[in-house]
Amino acid sequence: MKFTGTYTALITPFRRGRVDEAAFQQLVREQVRGGVDGIVPTGTTGESPTLEFSEHIRVIELAVQAAKGKIKVLAGTGANSTAEAIELTKAAEAVGADGSLLVAPYYNKPSQEGLFQHFKKIAKATKLPIVLYSIPGRCNIAIEVATVKRLAKACKNIVGIKEAGGDADRVSQLRQALGQAFNILSGDDALTLPFMAVGAEGVISVASNIIPRQIARMVNAYSAGKSAAALRLHQQYYPMFKDLFIETNPVPAKAALAMQGKCAEEYRLPLCKMSAENRKRLAGTLKSCGVI
Repeated sequence: MKFTGTYTALITPFRRGRVDEAAFQQLVREQVRGGVDGIVPTGTTGESPTLEFSEHIRVIELAVQAAKGKIKVLAGTGANSTAEAIELTKAAEAVGADGSLLVAPYYNKPSQEGLFQHFKKIAKATKLPIVLYSIPGRCNIAIEVATVKRLAKACKNIVGIKEAGGDADRVSQLRQALGQAFNILSGDDALTLPFMAVGAEGVISVASNIIPRQIARMVNAYSAGKSAAALRLHQQYYPMFKDLFIETNPVPAKAALAMQGKCAEEYRLPLCKMSAENRKRLAGTLKSCGVI
C-alpha cells in the first residue's frame, strides 16, 4: 500500500475532559468531503501522549468508522516503549486501520541500533504497512538515513517516512538511498512544496484540519505538474502555515477549529489555551487568509 498525497494529522477534540466522539467523527467526514487521501488520528496533533490506552484505540476506531473506506486511516501507534507500541499497533490493526505511523521513541533517546531493533520488532508483530516518523525537534533524535534503509530492507511492511526535520537535503538523501518505491511525506506544511521538489510525495498536514480542500488541491496540483497553481496556494496560506505553530502544536490548530465552531477549545494539561496576544494574531491571520 502506498501513502502519497494529503494526510491530515487530526486533532482530538475534548469536551468536559472526555473525547468528543461526535465532533471527531464530524471532522473526519469533513476531511472525506475535502478530498484528502487519508487521515492520521492519535499522532502528535491528536495529543496522543495524554490519551489513555482505551481512548487511543477508540479514537482510531472512530476514525475508521467515519472514513468508511473512502480515505485511508494511518493510525499513530508510536511509543517510547517498544512493548506499548506493539500493543497499540496490534490494536489499531484489529479495529481496521490501513497503516501505522510510528514516531521515534522520545525521551529515552536510543542509539541508531536501538531504533533499528525497536521498529523491526514492531514491524514483525503486525501486517500493517508502517510509515516511520522522524521528528528530532520533539524526540531529540533523528532516524538516520542509513537506519531507514536498513529497516526498509529488513521489513517489507516499512513503506515510508514522515520527514519532520526541516531539511530538504535529507529528503534528497532518503530518495537516493531508498529508491522511488519508498514513500516520503513532508511533516511540515510550510515545507511541503520544497520537499516535493526534491522527492517527497505529499504531506501529513496540520493545516488541512482547517482547510483540507485547499491543501489537497495544492498537493495534487504540484503532483500533476501544475507548479504555478500549487505555488499560488502555498503563498496564499503560508501565513497560516507559520502561525499554526506560534505555540506548541496542536494548540493553535485546535484554537482555529474552535474559531470555526467545529470543536471546543479544550486541551489536556500540560497543554493549555493560547495567550490572548497569540490568539488575536492567529485570528487575524485566519481572517486575512479567508478561513474565518
